[in-house]
Amino acid sequence: MDTPLAVRAQGITKCFGDVVALDGIDLEVAQGQVHGLVGPNGAGKTTLLGLLLGLAVADGGRLDILGTQVGRALAAPDGVAGFVDGPGLYPSLTARQNLAALAALRGQDPRGGAIAEALDEVGLTDVADDRVRGYSLGMRQRLGLAAALLTRPRLLVLDEPSNGLDPAGKKHVHDVLGRLAADGAAVVVSSHRMDDIEALCSQATLLATGRVVFSGPLSGLAAANSALDYRLLTSDLPAARRAAAKTPGIDVVDSARPWRGAEILVVRAEVPALDALVARLVGAGVAVRELAPVTSPLEAAFLTLTAPQEIAR
Repeated sequence: MDTPLAVRAQGITKCFGDVVALDGIDLEVAQGQVHGLVGPNGAGKTTLLGLLLGLAVADGGRLDILGTQVGRALAAPDGVAGFVDGPGLYPSLTARQNLAALAALRGQDPRGGAIAEALDEVGLTDVADDRVRGYSLGMRQRLGLAAALLTRPRLLVLDEPSNGLDPAGKKHVHDVLGRLAADGAAVVVSSHRMDDIEALCSQATLLATGRVVFSGPLSGLAAANSALDYRLLTSDLPAARRAAAKTPGIDVVDSARPWRGAEILVVRAEVPALDALVARLVGAGVAVRELAPVTSPLEAAFLTLTAPQEIAR
């Protein structure tokens, strides 16, 4: 049985005066999935997130969220939470007071255990009684996530949730979002950080000038940008050069690039040719110590698919 959809958008359009922000957007996000939304500035990401959160309504097309068609009212559908352009917080209140005020507005018991649980979930228990005006950007991001978690959402929509987070904080947030998806919630994450999208998401949608230029599994980006540059660190650089020269489909981009105190080989290849090169190296007794894309597949696809000359109008 197919996984139920948390979001289904068909032909969504949205204009602001003469500016076309969204131009026939189709999008599907399954329950239990973390779905990435990426694109250059002005691509329409914020507008699309606003539609999902009920902050705006589409001019055309159909949008179904959690099995219900969204109407013309400006309101977040039941079961949906998140933030766009950063969370809205009261700087003069503490984290705990912010969540209590929000719970009261939603008709929840501000004295219940949900607030303590949400603060603990995002790692803010120790500073829960500090005023938010003294919080760092990353701490405010985590408090915004805690506010969204109060409702136990079935669809969580987040704009740049890792903004301002140090590596430990980012891992903490990633773990929270992963657990939500494992429990059946759908998560839509917009980010300019390709490493965040690759670490978090199983699927992604790339937008450019208000249109979808790719949507699907991250593994499918290989079809959109199949030949990549790879850095190759081995136990024998001269032998690696010779093996690369003998392997069909391998182009040597740089035969001795400095890399973290060593020299590496940079080759351009599709995956089958790369597999053949690795097999040749292993057969020759050359150890492969590192093999990784110079530019990640998602970033390479982003640059290729969002380039102005590549977008069909």
